[in-house]
Amino acid sequence: MNIDGHIVLPDRVMPGRVVFDTSITDVRPLLHNVPDRYILPGFIDAHVHGGGGADTMDGPLAIRDMAMFHMAQGTTTLLPTTMTAQWSDITETLYAVAEIMRSGIPGGPGIPGAHLEGPFISPHRRGAQPAHTLPPAPARVSAVIRTGAVRLVTLAPEVEHADTAIQQFVQAGIRVSIGHTQADHEQAERAICRICGAGGVAGGTHLFNAMPPVMARAPGPATALMCSDDAYAEMIFDTHHVHPALFRLAHRVMGRRLVFVTDAMRATGMGDGPSSLGGQDVMVRDGVARLHDGTLAGSVLTLDQALRNAIQAGASLPQAAALVSTHAAGWLGLHDRGAIMPGRRADMVVLGPDLMVREVWVAGRRSA
Repeated sequence: MNIDGHIVLPDRVMPGRVVFDTSITDVRPLLHNVPDRYILPGFIDAHVHGGGGADTMDGPLAIRDMAMFHMAQGTTTLLPTTMTAQWSDITETLYAVAEIMRSGIPGGPGIPGAHLEGPFISPHRRGAQPAHTLPPAPARVSAVIRTGAVRLVTLAPEVEHADTAIQQFVQAGIRVSIGHTQADHEQAERAICRICGAGGVAGGTHLFNAMPPVMARAPGPATALMCSDDAYAEMIFDTHHVHPALFRLAHRVMGRRLVFVTDAMRATGMGDGPSSLGGQDVMVRDGVARLHDGTLAGSVLTLDQALRNAIQAGASLPQAAALVSTHAAGWLGLHDRGAIMPGRRADMVVLGPDLMVREVWVAGRRSA
């Protein structure tokens, strides 16, 4: 099979043809008669709670529904993301993700694992997470590792047992992301060094959100993440969680280490009105989700909109495509996808000239 169009490569947009079966076999330039559309690598979302009325915590059927909703917006790989909740609910959800990892979702996106966001976070920086935080005691960490589902964990490095937990997660091949934290700059910097020194990959959960702010004499964890040579960081770029100027700053400093995520909740794609997150009432108004006290409650963002937001903020199309795909592939160790090049999985998104999703291909099969 093949698709002709303007191919979005890491450094340029090239009129050409992508030849593929389940993987891309050739990428060749064309000089004329190229359709007015863009071919991008499939989007990768490392932090997504729900969408289309479904939530990860609701079990296997809901995870499938949520995944199919986001696939229609161009997401070809995603990590279903947990909420801080009762311990039994968290482990049950992880086993549900493990089940889907084994069976796959016919015609759906790839699910290489779960993002465990909570309960190993600061009770003082929960954001919209319910009040069920727990310290990452060794037995609890072993229990979530045994599910075989966790690919990424959010951890506050200042909580009890954090140092031991980092070692356990890294030894299990799990990415450790600093987030929902009260840590200062030095604590965050030490955690990054500890993760990387143990052979792991460090990151930050929704940069600038649910962490101390950047201040003149208290640079905070965001600065530690941006100034690291190795740490990645997520960003929810719906323009509500992060100002476009801070996106431009982080992108300029971090480059390939900045990863767009949605942090999308159940209400995504459902329009304004009441919804819920982790058993809490949420109201969506003008595309912004908040708890009753005004706290931002996840987002109703999709990665195709994040891409358009990045371009509106000054990013080029290749840069925006990398933010929603290539950088996440690096962060998650998914080296078989995230770029339009021979040998990679044929995970592709075709956008029209208006940058709206027209087609989605997963492993060479058209899904939308």
